Amino acid sequence: MWSGPRNISTALMRSWENRADTSVCDEPLYAHYLKATGLPHPGRQEVMASQENDWRKVTAALSGEIPSGKKYFYQKHMAHHLLPQVGRKWLMKLTNVILIRDPAEVLTSLIKITPNPTVLETGFPQQWEVFNWLQESTGVDPVVIDSRDVLSAPERHLQALCSELGVPFDPAMLSWPAGPRPTDGVWAKYWYAEVERSTGFAPYRPKPDQVPAALQPVLNECQVFYERLGAHRLRSD
Repeated sequence: MWSGPRNISTALMRSWENRADTSVCDEPLYAHYLKATGLPHPGRQEVMASQENDWRKVTAALSGEIPSGKKYFYQKHMAHHLLPQVGRKWLMKLTNVILIRDPAEVLTSLIKITPNPTVLETGFPQQWEVFNWLQESTGVDPVVIDSRDVLSAPERHLQALCSELGVPFDPAMLSWPAGPRPTDGVWAKYWYAEVERSTGFAPYRPKPDQVPAALQPVLNECQVFYERLGAHRLRSD
């Protein structure tokens, strides 16, 4: 699941983890991303100490055996963690889904933690790059889902997603116990307060917040990628 920040990727991780047949992992390339970029994210040293920093070892594990003897493996990735130097061939061993969200909603949420995000920190350019790489490498369009669609009709859209992936839908995906998980990254305390309170997908509600004028160029660029990806999004209506 290739998402950008401030999306429903962690809620979807909860959803998949609530299946008895599924193992999950949380942003396994984050430590490598921080080591390579030097960015001062919250809990930077904790994150780097908690994960393997070598992308080659990480991607070998991600494309190897599924942990815990489960049938399915939900990998929650931030698209911007897939830096240019990280190889791409391992992606062909996986089924890839791209999770998008209205960039205005992404930015108004992201600036609460990252005050001046760049376009690259939103993940939109990387999502488009992943989409095109997979399309060219496999001849098949990767699945694209929009968080608004999922939140507007969780059961119907998850059924459509499972059907597209060739995975039987499980009603257990619609709700989960509140609280943290051992599978959450050590950065959860900085980012996951809302999802830790959740017990299911909250109904979609438009955000009234406005993107600051200084970030309008970032919004405009993100909107282009969002619309390109949105043209391929999975529909369940």
